[in-house]
Amino acid sequence: MTKIGLLSDTHNHLDDAVLRNLAACDEIWHAGDFGNTNVVNRLRALKPLKGVYGNIDGYDVRSEFSEQLLFYCEEVKVLMKHIGGYPGRYAPGVKDAIIKEQPQLFISGHSHILKIMYDDKLQCLHMNAGAAGLQGWHKVRTIIRFVINGKQITNCEVVELGKPVNR
Repeated sequence: MTKIGLLSDTHNHLDDAVLRNLAACDEIWHAGDFGNTNVVNRLRALKPLKGVYGNIDGYDVRSEFSEQLLFYCEEVKVLMKHIGGYPGRYAPGVKDAIIKEQPQLFISGHSHILKIMYDDKLQCLHMNAGAAGLQGWHKVRTIIRFVINGKQITNCEVVELGKPVNR
C-alpha cells in the first residue's frame, strides 16, 4: 500500500499547509510548474518525489525532470504530463500516448482546475490536483491524496488549502 500526495502548479510557493497535508504520504507526485528548485528541494526533504516540468519551469527544474513521465506504482501504470488536458479534451499527442502506453492513471496539471474523472473510452482514470500555489485564477488551492494498493486506486481525498491570498 502506497499513500500518494499529488499536487501541481506551486509556482514558487510551498507553505506549511501543503507540507503538513503531505507528511502522512509515502510519495509526493508533482505534475509540473514547480517554479524553482527550492520547491523541489523542500518536497524531496519531506518524501520521495516524482514529477514533470511545467511550462513556467526554467532550466534548473527542467534539468531534473522530464516533460512526460511513465512509471509504475505497485501494479498501476502511471503517465504524467503537465499540459495534458482531460477526457474528451486531451492536449495534442496525449490521447495517442495514452492509447500507446495504456496507463491505468493519467495525471496532468496546468489548468489550475481540480478534476478527477474516468475515461471510459480509454479505460484510464484522470487526475488533476488543481493548483497548490498562489499564482493563477483558481479560487481555492488544492491537492489530492490517494492510495495505491496493488492494482487498486482508493481513498481519494481532495484537500482544500484555502484561498490563494498574498498575490
